[in-house]
Amino acid sequence: MAELSLPKNSRVQRGRSFEAPPGATRVREFKIYRWSPDDSENPRLDSYKIDLDRVGPMVLDALIHIKNEIDPTLTFRRSCREGICGSCAMNIDGGNTLACLKPTAEIKGAVAIYPLPHMPVVKDLVPDLTTAYAQLQSIEPWLQADSPPPPDGERRQSEDERAKLDGMWECILCYCCTTSCPSYWWNGDKYLGPATLLAAYRWIIDSRDENTGARLDALEDPFKLYRCHTILNCTQTCPKGLNPAQAIAEIKKLLVERRA
Repeated sequence: MAELSLPKNSRVQRGRSFEAPPGATRVREFKIYRWSPDDSENPRLDSYKIDLDRVGPMVLDALIHIKNEIDPTLTFRRSCREGICGSCAMNIDGGNTLACLKPTAEIKGAVAIYPLPHMPVVKDLVPDLTTAYAQLQSIEPWLQADSPPPPDGERRQSEDERAKLDGMWECILCYCCTTSCPSYWWNGDKYLGPATLLAAYRWIIDSRDENTGARLDALEDPFKLYRCHTILNCTQTCPKGLNPAQAIAEIKKLLVERRA
């Protein structure tokens, strides 16, 4: 039997503990992944026990409270607090989601918080999305048309044509889906991943776009598209309730149909 061991610096160690303030009656423990590139220390899990009566209902409220009141060194991304920007995507209680949309009350026991999985970490809860953004740019996610626009300046759609974009334009590029995909874990340098492929399909079926053939040509590749094995983790974890797996399947169907 093969014996495998992790590199020393990959082992997450027990970190610091911060106790709840005296008199707190509704105490919840938050176990948060910490790592900094500024030292040679291993990653660690710091424990913060906070009084829920002093924070808002969402996990992001607790993180902001910890940073503002307990430990200013904690690093994470956040912006809108309304599930619109996607900045606060992280792994909470074992699943990828948005901290601003995840109620603490839905979690039993200690709240475990990690950065999005299988991504390089910039610091603490901040993943490095450089590769993901480059993949998004590679599918050219903007309207492409050689014909001149109508005199009124708008390229119009029927209601039915517009309805085809529902379930795709709502994507906020939080990458919860992409980082939950095993195919992306193993082939992230070649497979575009659910978020980027959802964006690709959004432009492929846009009636105003005139570059459908070239877009499909670019995806006709053993890795860019076909590493998807329909595991459906992407659809299950999407905090906006979208279905990237269906979009990927529709691209595959289009490629098959045009070969016929």
